Amino acid sequence: MDTSSGSSKERLRAIARRVMLERGFLPDFSAEASNEARALQDSIPASTEEIRDLRELLWASIDNDDSRDLDQLSVAQPQTGGATKILVAIADVAATVTRGSAIDQHAATNTTSIYTAAQTFPMLPERLSTDLTSLGQGMDRLAVVLEMTVAADGHIGDSDVYRAVVRNRAKLAYNALAAWLDGRAAVPPKVAAVAGLDEQLRLQSRVAQSMRAVRREHGALALETIQARPIFEGDVLADLLPDESNVAKQLIEDFMIGANGVTVRYLAKQGFPSLRRVLRSPERWTRIVDLAATFGDKLPPEPNAIALEAFLVKRRAADGVRFPDLSLSVVKLLGRGEYVLELPGEAAPGHFGLAVNDYTHSTAPNRRFPDLITQRLLHAALDRAPLPYSADELRTLAQRCTEQEDSASKVERQVAKSAGALLLVSRIGERFDGIVTGSSQKGTWVRIARPAVEGKLVRGFEGLDVGEAVQVELVSADVDRGFIDFAKR
Repeated sequence: MDTSSGSSKERLRAIARRVMLERGFLPDFSAEASNEARALQDSIPASTEEIRDLRELLWASIDNDDSRDLDQLSVAQPQTGGATKILVAIADVAATVTRGSAIDQHAATNTTSIYTAAQTFPMLPERLSTDLTSLGQGMDRLAVVLEMTVAADGHIGDSDVYRAVVRNRAKLAYNALAAWLDGRAAVPPKVAAVAGLDEQLRLQSRVAQSMRAVRREHGALALETIQARPIFEGDVLADLLPDESNVAKQLIEDFMIGANGVTVRYLAKQGFPSLRRVLRSPERWTRIVDLAATFGDKLPPEPNAIALEAFLVKRRAADGVRFPDLSLSVVKLLGRGEYVLELPGEAAPGHFGLAVNDYTHSTAPNRRFPDLITQRLLHAALDRAPLPYSADELRTLAQRCTEQEDSASKVERQVAKSAGALLLVSRIGERFDGIVTGSSQKGTWVRIARPAVEGKLVRGFEGLDVGEAVQVELVSADVDRGFIDFAKR
């Protein structure tokens, strides 16, 4: 496939499709899946004892500015004694996507939506993910509600799971909402348009911060990696800019972590298995210890999340500008998460980075297949129905979803590198400050800050390890292959 001509966006789209096919993904839906999607009707069942009517609550979504596949809404209800009941509504995708259907087969093949620099390849047809199963503003939609009571000190107490009809009052964007919550901007118009929503969101933010404080006490890691966001001027790629964390993103993160814990505990209480999302104790802990030592800090010889979190907090306070580089190094050394099956009576590993034992992925069923699997388990538990999957099927699905997630990340990184190569191809010979982000038998990789891209260190990599600062020279940039090569200066 010749991708050397056309606009930046067209070229990157062609590269993305090629790379997806090379890694076994389906960039397009089959005719059968498309026909199934077109035939679906927009219907909401009448409220019953099993399906509550919660449309009058002040639900709102918080996501990226351009997101249309809205999986979650949230609302807070003050309780006595300073406690707050948090309700998280998750799009009820399992009510629409039938197991074994052509749509389901596509989702089971890709297992995730893939977000590349120029195009998103959704796991579900857009007729579903951005419409019928998206919790769009002003739309009545079915949802699975994950309810938790959060004490004034941030600890989660009672919880429940049930189905409901909900209505999104306001589609809000992370950056604008964060600027208002931080006092840097006026209230967003969509917030001001709904009476009481401003206080509702401030309450949610306070509760989320208290929940985060509890996890931090248990060793949840204060990592701040920077994700590159493509900036297009028309169809021309203009830059790759850091997409940084903020208080609105943290609000959603904290609520989703809590909601995923509610899911696991509910399934366990009903005697059901679950697909756990785990991050084991890091195998490269020794390198993390060595990295801390370069800053004059000492970590224990065995993995210890609380000690690592204390080190990270100290480094952020000491050098906030370079903290994302340190965070990226730690993330690389921690390793990748995985899905594992937990059967009733068994105990799966917890999540080292989040400092929680009860964790799954259940809050993004439009975007991730493990979440759809988990939602089907919840449906069966709520309906007192037989398990929709056998233990062997769940074990196989857990492994496949882990493998496909890793492959999807490689697709996204490769297309991001192609985007970076587009920006750098005219800058051969220039020098950049970088940080080593990977070191193995396969090679040594370095990330530079502007544009925010990663490339391979092809000369001068001897003796370097993750986390070390290095000055490099750009020696080549291959857009079609997504290769960016540096040499140490």
